[in-house]
Amino acid sequence: MLLEHKVVVVTGGSRGIGRSIALACARHGADVVLNYWSNPLLPGQVDHQIDSLLDEIRGTGREAIAVPGDIALPETAAHLVASAVDAFGRIDVLASNAGICPFHAFLDLPPGLLQRTMEVNLHGAFHVAQATAKQMVRQGTGGAIVATSSISALVGGGLQTHYTPTKAGVHALMQSCAVALGPHRIRCNSVLPGTIRTEINEADLSAPDKRAYFEGRVPLGRLGEPDEVADCVVFLASDMARYVNGAALLVDGGLFVNLQ
Repeated sequence: MLLEHKVVVVTGGSRGIGRSIALACARHGADVVLNYWSNPLLPGQVDHQIDSLLDEIRGTGREAIAVPGDIALPETAAHLVASAVDAFGRIDVLASNAGICPFHAFLDLPPGLLQRTMEVNLHGAFHVAQATAKQMVRQGTGGAIVATSSISALVGGGLQTHYTPTKAGVHALMQSCAVALGPHRIRCNSVLPGTIRTEINEADLSAPDKRAYFEGRVPLGRLGEPDEVADCVVFLASDMARYVNGAALLVDGGLFVNLQ
């Protein structure tokens, strides 16, 4: 098991890629701290799917706690770290995954939607990485931070003009953190998923023509699954990647190179 006896914090952990990351970490021997929120566009709505996920994690023989909170707020990051330390004594890995992707046309994009996307995707990633890194430095045992960026960090999207800058920012944040935190033996990397089949795009992908379009762009000929991203996060968090720092791992079936 690649993460045996590790403590992993996962933000945006209740569904989609985050849920798969949490389960993969547990199956590889880690205890898990889950941050969750129902809809970051509607602060105050709590996701009640978390209970079934906690049961699944505990079914692997590992321990888990859930810490609700809007990741866009600095106080959420501080509370999340404190809760993890109270429960398990330390943090070894952060999987910074929380994010939103509300498609919208550029010319009539509401300023509030731009601000909220920035707050959740980029500011949230910064706050939780900083709070976790401070704890890891205090521990003096090193650690790993893996952030979920996106292929959208590298390519444009007509309905994602407010989203792509945030994911490019997450990618750049991890590169800078790799430099800043490397002397503390804290490795910082990102994964850049392509088109992954999750609840977010389920409605679009249910239309055969749209699914065929998205699949047709991928050299492997199919969409990705959340657990395929999760496996890459586990690798980057583990000692198998002990000399990998500041990397950006595309998990897209070859989509990026096909778009060039």
